[in-house]
Amino acid sequence: MMPLVFAENGEENIIKKVGGTPETKKHLEDLGFVPGGAVTVVTTVGGNLIVNIKESRVAISREMASKIMI
Repeated sequence: MMPLVFAENGEENIIKKVGGTPETKKHLEDLGFVPGGAVTVVTTVGGNLIVNIKESRVAISREMASKIMI
């Protein structure tokens, strides 16, 4: 298991766990980051990540991405 920030661009990964405060977890779950879901890192821009999740592109900060374990 490793944080999403270490994922290779273009590689599909399965989310194993979402950490952080209850508010952070709820926010990430609302965006589609749930255990068992697939996520693909499209690109990294200035330390932030653009990912494909549930057929949508979402930009998340490096800090948020570090709480998502794959």
